[in-house]
Amino acid sequence: MIIYNVTCNIPSEIEQEWVHWMKHEHIPEVIATEKFTGFKMLKLLTEVDGNEGVNYAIQYYCHSVDDFNDYAFNYGPALKAKTAAKYGDKVLAFRTLLEEV
Repeated sequence: MIIYNVTCNIPSEIEQEWVHWMKHEHIPEVIATEKFTGFKMLKLLTEVDGNEGVNYAIQYYCHSVDDFNDYAFNYGPALKAKTAAKYGDKVLAFRTLLEEV
């Protein structure tokens, strides 16, 4: 299994609005691409010195790197642009691709 992990740092003042948007708009749009078999949304509880805001990790599961690459090429840019248009540089995201071993 391949896991596409997106870790986001969100300012505390927009956390609840962002979580609602993720759960009711963004994540459903990602899943609607049919490139992922499921997801988990996790809130990081570990505090990091100097880190402001709150952190979440969203893990999307897919069967293969080919499925992820199809998503990244055909769907990812538009969804990233939509997020950037809504939040600008308020939400910082760090993306990684993982393989279950």
